[in-house]
Amino acid sequence: MIEISNLGKQYASGFVALDNISLSVKKGEILALLGPNGAGKTTLISSVCGIVNPTSGSVTVGGFDIIKDYRKTRSLIGLVPQELTTDAFETPWDNLTFSRGLFGLPKNPQVVEKVLKDLSLWDKKDDRIMTLSGGMKRRLLIAKALVHEPQVLFLDEPTAGVDVALRQDMWRMVDELRNQGVTIVLTTHYIEEAEAIADRIGVISGGKLLLVEDKGTLMARMGQKQLKVELMDTLEALPKVLEKQGFCLADDGLSVVYHYDKDAEEIDIGGLLQAVTSAGLGVKDIHTQQSSLEEIFVDLVEDAA
Repeated sequence: MIEISNLGKQYASGFVALDNISLSVKKGEILALLGPNGAGKTTLISSVCGIVNPTSGSVTVGGFDIIKDYRKTRSLIGLVPQELTTDAFETPWDNLTFSRGLFGLPKNPQVVEKVLKDLSLWDKKDDRIMTLSGGMKRRLLIAKALVHEPQVLFLDEPTAGVDVALRQDMWRMVDELRNQGVTIVLTTHYIEEAEAIADRIGVISGGKLLLVEDKGTLMARMGQKQLKVELMDTLEALPKVLEKQGFCLADDGLSVVYHYDKDAEEIDIGGLLQAVTSAGLGVKDIHTQQSSLEEIFVDLVEDAA
């Protein structure tokens, strides 16, 4: 549904916001983009939506080029931006009706009504937008992105600073749209949300796409656990007997670490600890931990830096 090839964006100052990004997103897929502030997430979305002009590469949406067929591609896309930008003196009903008309679509009160009800805005449909709360204005932005029935929906930090009720409403709506075949790309700082709803997860940093993986594959990487044995004294080199067992020495020399799959059935923890003491090492503490998506994300970003 979305095909991005060697996309780059460099500003006049020389700053490279996007560095040769290539990415394919299938119809009906939910792709979550994770990255620190300034990583290039919003620039990438804005380039696909026609808000930012890329300096190199190409993008197609639904098989149509975003530059040559810009009217067609923009009609296929709905965008929920980070900023709250609404018309203060209009009502939600009039605002959505006008937004639908901007795409050359005929009036359809049934569609407007459904969108307002799905986002719990129906009882506010005749109120002036200026009287709505911040959360209600956020809901209205989502409604505006959906009222022309797009095939692709971009959500740029959609739940930043919103209440739990809106977040839950949004994810129910996202699930329903996916079932209808809508392709969804979202950026988020909430890693647990990406883990909960995305089919694939991408990590972007410094304008580069570091990783795009199926969530299941990523979860398999998250399945690694480690046994960490803290030592009484600093160790300069790992004893051969522990190296053969599969241990590695921590950078500070104060612990030895053994990595294993959390689903492995036959891990002899007792035998591993016996090997440590047999090597003549004094044990200060022992603990295990499982790697998380957040740790994988942080490691990728740090490695890229």
